[in-house]
Amino acid sequence: MRRQEGATWGRAIVETLAKDLRAEFPGISGFSAANLYRMRQFYESYSADEILSPLVREISWTKNLVILDRCKDPAQREFYIRRTAQFGWSKSVLVHQIENQTYQKTAQNQTNFDTVLPESIRAQASLAVKDEYTFDFLELADEHSERQLEQAILAKVELFLMEMGGMYSFVGSQYRLEVSDREYFIDLLLFHRRLRALIAIELKVGEFMPEYIGKMQFYLAVLDDTVRLEGENPSIGILICKSKDRTIVEYALKESSKPIGVASYQILSDVPNELRDDLPDAERIIALLRD
Repeated sequence: MRRQEGATWGRAIVETLAKDLRAEFPGISGFSAANLYRMRQFYESYSADEILSPLVREISWTKNLVILDRCKDPAQREFYIRRTAQFGWSKSVLVHQIENQTYQKTAQNQTNFDTVLPESIRAQASLAVKDEYTFDFLELADEHSERQLEQAILAKVELFLMEMGGMYSFVGSQYRLEVSDREYFIDLLLFHRRLRALIAIELKVGEFMPEYIGKMQFYLAVLDDTVRLEGENPSIGILICKSKDRTIVEYALKESSKPIGVASYQILSDVPNELRDDLPDAERIIALLRD
């Protein structure tokens, strides 16, 4: 490859090289002209990058090609390489995550983790919440109730956990809490294996309302006192609403003493306009990912 630096890779030259390599290494596939072009592109993209160069070895050649072709920004490539290695994403899952703009949606999330969580888990917790979730695997009409949304998620719980980002285990739905002889029910209760924390999820089919924060704080307090096991980190809440006003969410989270993230969801896969115009800070998200 070094001998080819600065040389013109004409079609005839590449096809001849491919033919020679196949003759030299019979029975070994992968030496087509198209693959040689990819190898050169791969080398040029990563050879001088001190961060990405060692990372690409952690995932397969096929997955590397997906990232190389679909992601042009180095920070974005690093994000998907690290997440693929961390969660063991298959090629189809990786493509799904890229198409659903997981990188952008993770960078734009709204939480209060920086002020209420122990420093040791803040970075990982921030990566565990998206700004928006795409539930395009659910068979739901545009108008649906919270109960219908929950039932649809339970019918496709594996795909739901995948969209949540991996490392989640399902604990239960309508999880019962009892306080002073009264019953309360959390829509969905998950457990994040890497964070070692219970994740309470409340589903709202309307716009985010500030009073949702108070109810979630109550649930988290009860979970921490009565359900959390010794050695586990503080429970975390995620409110998933049909829509939200970012300014209202910011004020609502400001005085919350429990770790809460507020996200929106959509049934159809489409990139929100606000995310197209408000790109993530690459340094911030990569710093979190490296932590």
